[in-house]
Amino acid sequence: MKIGNTTSPVATGQVGGAAAAPREASEAAKGGSTRGTQGTEGSTTVKLSSAATALLDGADGGFDAEKVQRVRQSISDGTYKVNADAIADKLIANAQEVLGKIDASR
Repeated sequence: MKIGNTTSPVATGQVGGAAAAPREASEAAKGGSTRGTQGTEGSTTVKLSSAATALLDGADGGFDAEKVQRVRQSISDGTYKVNADAIADKLIANAQEVLGKIDASR
């Protein structure tokens, strides 16, 4: 779930050999090169969802420390307002995306 402008760092892991560089993973997600890992038997191809690709494209590894402090302070003060309509809209959109993928696979 995305709330506001989240920019968390991209986590990369090792799958059957040396880990691919984030740029290579991003290119593969966009339909570019899907090179296998050199020096290993077999290979695994990973296809990222549009949401994951968007997160990779927008991830710069930084965050807005001032915004975090403002939110933290408003929670402490009891003045933080939750936008229930926005949360509900995002939940419905995510559910529709998941259900659409399930229907498409049948």
